[in-house]
Amino acid sequence: MALLQISEPGQATAPHQHRLAIGIDLGTTNSLVASVRSGLAETLADESGQHLLPSVVRYLQHQQPVVGQSAKEAAPDDPMNTIVSVKRLMGRGIEDVRDNEFDTYKFVEQESAVPRIHTVAGDVSAIEVSAEILKSLRARAEKTLGGDLSGAVITVPAYFDEAQRQATKDAARLAGLNVLRLLNEPTAAAVAYGLDKKSDGIIAIYDLGGGTFDVSILRLNRGVFEVMATAGDSALGGDDMDAAIARWIMQQANIQDDADHAQIRRLMHEARRAKEALTDADATTVEVVRMDGSLWQGQLTRADMHELIDSLIRKTISPCRRALRDAGIGVDEVDEVVMVGGSTRVPRVREQVEAFFKRPPLVDIDPDKVVAVGAALQADVLAGNKPDEEMLLLDVIPLSLGLETMGGLSEKLISRNTTIPVARAQEFTTYKDGQTAMSIHVVQGEREMVQDCRSLARFSLHGIPPMVAGAARIRVTFQVDADGLLSVTAQELTSGVQSRIEVKPSYGLEDTEIEQMLRDSMEHARGDMESRRVREQQVEADRVIEALEAALQTDGEQYLDQAEREKIDQALSALHQVNQTEDVEAIKAAIKNLETTCSAYVERRMNSSIQHAMSGHSIEEFES
Repeated sequence: MALLQISEPGQATAPHQHRLAIGIDLGTTNSLVASVRSGLAETLADESGQHLLPSVVRYLQHQQPVVGQSAKEAAPDDPMNTIVSVKRLMGRGIEDVRDNEFDTYKFVEQESAVPRIHTVAGDVSAIEVSAEILKSLRARAEKTLGGDLSGAVITVPAYFDEAQRQATKDAARLAGLNVLRLLNEPTAAAVAYGLDKKSDGIIAIYDLGGGTFDVSILRLNRGVFEVMATAGDSALGGDDMDAAIARWIMQQANIQDDADHAQIRRLMHEARRAKEALTDADATTVEVVRMDGSLWQGQLTRADMHELIDSLIRKTISPCRRALRDAGIGVDEVDEVVMVGGSTRVPRVREQVEAFFKRPPLVDIDPDKVVAVGAALQADVLAGNKPDEEMLLLDVIPLSLGLETMGGLSEKLISRNTTIPVARAQEFTTYKDGQTAMSIHVVQGEREMVQDCRSLARFSLHGIPPMVAGAARIRVTFQVDADGLLSVTAQELTSGVQSRIEVKPSYGLEDTEIEQMLRDSMEHARGDMESRRVREQQVEADRVIEALEAALQTDGEQYLDQAEREKIDQALSALHQVNQTEDVEAIKAAIKNLETTCSAYVERRMNSSIQHAMSGHSIEEFES
């Protein structure tokens, strides 16, 4: 008897068919692609057996770009057309990228805020360069897995802002990838490590890569990964160590600061080689060819390197302290410390991390591969290939999101370290009579005043029905998706009119802005709260003044004699005067005095309104 396979309506006849999905670690120095095969997540190698793909793209005239090891080897000889560490340029503006000490590129001036790099193949953006890396990884995956991909999970630093995340998604789309999710790199490491070791408790993920540093405090419990707090520096990593060693070589070899681009690339290449050699050795020979063709040789010891890089390592410890404070825990409550990123192979980094957390860090998983493996596990889940144990990822946003209200105040709708995805809504109203439009100013930061926060976007809601001040109901909704991208919607509830914007800033935060914003919010907390209290009272006084002046202009002469009008004008003038100060109690007293002075006037206006409303009607009509 023939057997027929029966499926439910709308479902495939092969319900257990494995969908091909990949996880990509798009790194500053190296990138990897991984996938789940036969239940095991593993990174995929190229034809030569190499798992790491150098994140380097070389542009050639009238030829396809070269990606990977060949491009990396050509970098010292062709620096202007070979793009390295492009991740540092993602989501950045032209002014942000000009401060790089070892900048070897020619940036092209244009109207757009997105910088473009001039090469022999034309001007390219960081998004296009990243897309070439992603195309190479995609081709490797399709060849290895033998089929079309259903989607990819791509990792980003936890402290990437909206601009940097959006730039990453744009690069993936340009590479022909279906982005299932952008996943924070520390969270990806937690997925790989937590599932592998079945760990419960609190874990610190210390992620020091080639160009970025992140630390995340996570609570792991039976497959649930909750990010309690994050901190970091989006422009700190192994590249900076290489730069410090390169400066030392320049000093020792008496190479001037005006070295050409090719010389700088050779210096950086030799510095990186020396750093990697000192992982296992106590000393290494350093060689560099000067611009005049002469050869310089010297010796760099591990102790020398420690002196050069200790200040950089200390810069990673400060965010660790902040993340612990934000999570509300002490160092002693951290159960494990996981090392992620190639730069954590430096022995000095491991020593300093162990000293701070008071426990040896876990280094038994390859720090280069762990992020890609975690991304692959998450991609497998999102593609519909359910593992035996479900995973729940709870990421957080790094800085509070809110909008500007009257008086330049920042009203926070979503607080920092809130789990994403998340949506928050709050109702606002109009400030003036007959107001038919409202300007929405979206801001990011921890301070109480808008001027101290970062502006993200502005848009307007039009078509509000004209009403008296305070009658309209405008609901503003903030929604942050699983990729950390924000959309804002404003809707007037009585009429249904609405407006919406996706927040896509044209450039990212400065390297130290996030850390500075958090530090400022703590240092100025008391003063900010007092400033907010003062400004709120001033706004209330402005509202009272505006309403009274409008009423007096309409019917002041009808209901007031000269003496009464003089008293009201005096009280109004007093409120005007005291409202220029920051004395909250004096402003409150002036408002109360004005209300008392105007009580008879208000009563007459009210009685007149009632009489006008009842004119032509009998009392029986209202009683029936």
